Amino acid sequence: MFVPLVLHPNLSNADLRGVPDAETRITLQQAQAQLQNNARSTLLQGLAGLILVAGAIATWRQVQISRHGQITDRTTRAIEQLASDSIHVRIGGLYALERVAKDSSEDRPTITKILTAFIRNRSPWTTPPQPDHQHTTPALDDGMQRLGLRAEDVQMALYILGDRPRPGDERPLYLSFADLRIASLAGRDLRRLICRDANLAGAWLQRAQLDDAYLTATDLRRAHLGGARLVNARLTGAHLQGADLQRADLRGADLTGACLDGADLTGVHFDQRTRWPMGFNPDQLHEPPASS
Repeated sequence: MFVPLVLHPNLSNADLRGVPDAETRITLQQAQAQLQNNARSTLLQGLAGLILVAGAIATWRQVQISRHGQITDRTTRAIEQLASDSIHVRIGGLYALERVAKDSSEDRPTITKILTAFIRNRSPWTTPPQPDHQHTTPALDDGMQRLGLRAEDVQMALYILGDRPRPGDERPLYLSFADLRIASLAGRDLRRLICRDANLAGAWLQRAQLDDAYLTATDLRRAHLGGARLVNARLTGAHLQGADLQRADLRGADLTGACLDGADLTGVHFDQRTRWPMGFNPDQLHEPPASS
């Protein structure tokens, strides 16, 4: 009501003093009134637009609140399923968490922590580390089945973690002190994996991405690491007896104190940054041309 009058005030007699013709005066006053009406219409349209925008924002906010509530409910139900005595119910909970992680990128780090905790608790490795590589137990028990048959839910959780999208700022997987013997992780993305004092004996890790992995004192006896990327990986004190490392990428890897007895190192990639166990002579290996 008032802004148009401020922008286009009514013409006073003083304003029209120089206009002798009455018809012209009326025309000018009508034109001024039209300017006021135009300004009023513009203001009303702008106000209506603001109301629409505010309504849209409120609706979007309500949708987000509802979505977060649904995701929280789905996550809670899935975690309850993981505590079930039935393996089928637990696998259902794992699939539910995988779906939540795909639907909500902001909840993905939380789902990752839940899955790694599930693996460590369902399949713990409590045997003390043996830094002298003198094992009291064999690498694999006689007739031991692969992890997918012994603990299908644990193997499923590993599949989900290995196939998850990898943002650059995500925290590394923490799977230390876990029993992952004969686990199937071939071709999976396990960069920056923390798996200290764990048991990966006989694990299938061909072509797996293990760059910057922390595998100190990890049992990798008879593990299948052909073509795996272990660039800058820390393998200090690792147990690699009988492991298959054919064509593995060991550039920058630290194998100080590792045991390589019987390991197949055919065609491995290494460079001047690669640190070998004391007494190991890398000259016996044929260093391939540097590759990217």
